[in-house]
Amino acid sequence: MNILTSILFFSAISFIFYGISCLFSTHMKNEFIRFGLEKRRILTGILQLLGGSGLIVGYVFSPILIIACSGGLAVLMLLGFGVRLKIKDPLLASSPALFYAVLNTYLFFRYLTLLYVI
Repeated sequence: MNILTSILFFSAISFIFYGISCLFSTHMKNEFIRFGLEKRRILTGILQLLGGSGLIVGYVFSPILIIACSGGLAVLMLLGFGVRLKIKDPLLASSPALFYAVLNTYLFFRYLTLLYVI
């Protein structure tokens, strides 16, 4: 397994885990209340599950799906990072969202360049 595949599966498994947590965890429910986004928790969890699953399905069937899912997850995490900054969370608490935004941005551009020579 090469590094690109490892990054893809790391991201996919992370988002599947966090998507499930977002939907069913009391802690995540409380976090979304703290963020002021309690009405967006279920949508966020579903998007995380779809994005993570889409990375795996895309690996098997279509790099275009990887591009779409990694781009969507990057945007989702940039928004999450912005929310953390807005509510004045410490940078250390905000850094996972930024990390996953960068990770998925990398996947997006790497698969884009593999599929289309830019």
